[in-house]
Amino acid sequence: MKKTLVAFFSASGTTKKIAEMIAEAANADLHEIAPKVLYTKDDLNWMNKKSRSSIEMSDKSIRPEIADSNLDMESYNEIILGFPIWWYVAPTIINTFLEKYDLTGRKIVLFATSGGSGFGNTVKELQPSAPGAEIVEGKLLNRANKQEIENWVKTL
Repeated sequence: MKKTLVAFFSASGTTKKIAEMIAEAANADLHEIAPKVLYTKDDLNWMNKKSRSSIEMSDKSIRPEIADSNLDMESYNEIILGFPIWWYVAPTIINTFLEKYDLTGRKIVLFATSGGSGFGNTVKELQPSAPGAEIVEGKLLNRANKQEIENWVKTL
């Protein structure tokens, strides 16, 4: 039987709301990718080159630590993975999450929230962190309503 996980990182709550609707529509388990050290408003100031998010995104080798979780990834064969778009790609905490597990043979469908940009090189930048997994660019769901999300989930 196919079991689906909706995993998400949300710095401000926007992605979390979408993830909750997706999990409900997909009858999937929900898991928040929580940073070990939460992001403050100053950390997220993309206009400040010395902010935490700016530093992380300018050095793609940085892997922000995630809070411990007892997620049993073995029981899932499909992962719907969500995040805000930062600097035209996924935040590097998503790489941290992918590298924590052996995702060989799993399908990972991406969704994102964004203030204006698309997925950019996200799939290309995430693939090395999940060797053997199929990463699929899903959908930008910035202001999607429940019906739009339900319709999208049916296509997966």
